[in-house]
Amino acid sequence: MDIKELLARCDHTLLAITAEESEIETLCDEAVKYGCASVCIPPSYVKKASAYLKGKGSSLAVCTVIGFPNGYNTTKVKVYETEQAVLDGASEIDMVINLGWVKDGKYYDVLNEIKAVKEACHGRILKVIIETCLLDDAEKITLCKIVTEAGAKFIKTSTGFQAGGATPSDVALLKANVGRGVEVKAAGGIRDYNTAAAMIDAGADRLGTSATIKIMEGKQ
Repeated sequence: MDIKELLARCDHTLLAITAEESEIETLCDEAVKYGCASVCIPPSYVKKASAYLKGKGSSLAVCTVIGFPNGYNTTKVKVYETEQAVLDGASEIDMVINLGWVKDGKYYDVLNEIKAVKEACHGRILKVIIETCLLDDAEKITLCKIVTEAGAKFIKTSTGFQAGGATPSDVALLKANVGRGVEVKAAGGIRDYNTAAAMIDAGADRLGTSATIKIMEGKQ
C-alpha cells in the first residue's frame, strides 16, 4: 500500500498519562505534515489542540477518548465527557464500553449507553472500543451487531492499555460481522509498517497508533 494512503488512515495518537502540551503540539504538527486522519489525544488537551490547529489554518480532525481506558464510568459521566469534548472542538469520539456489562450479558445496557453517547456527539464521528483481547469470538460478534444497531461509525479493537491489542484475525472478524456503513478501527500494538499494512489487508479502515512516524520511516 502507498504510504500516503496508509498515513491518511492513521489517527496519530498520544494518550500517555505523562503527555505534555508541547508534545501535543508536536503531534498536531506531525499529523498535518504527514496527512493523517486525525490526532487522538486526552480530553484535557482537546480545546488547546483545536485552537492550535485553527491558528495554523488546519482542519485536521481532533479525536479524543471517553471512559478511557477501563470503560466502567457511569453513562452520565461518559455523556458529560462527550458533550464537553464536542464543545472543546473534538470532531471524533472514541468511547470505551462497559466490559463488565458484556460479561454479565447486559447487552441492552451496552446498547443504550452507546446510543446516549452518540446523541451527545451531535453528529461527530463515534468509534466504539470493545477491547477484543478481553472477549471471546461470540462476544465480539454480538458487539458488532450492537454497535451497528446503535448507529456508531466505527467499531474499534482496543485501547492499547490492556494485555493485548489489535490482531489481523480480530479485524477480519469484526469486518465480517458489522453492518453496512460501520467501519473498523484497529488499535493497540501497531508499531511498524508491516503490522499496519496487515491490519489494512485484514479489513481495517482506520488505524490508531502512536508509532506513525516509525511506520512511515519503515516504508522508506
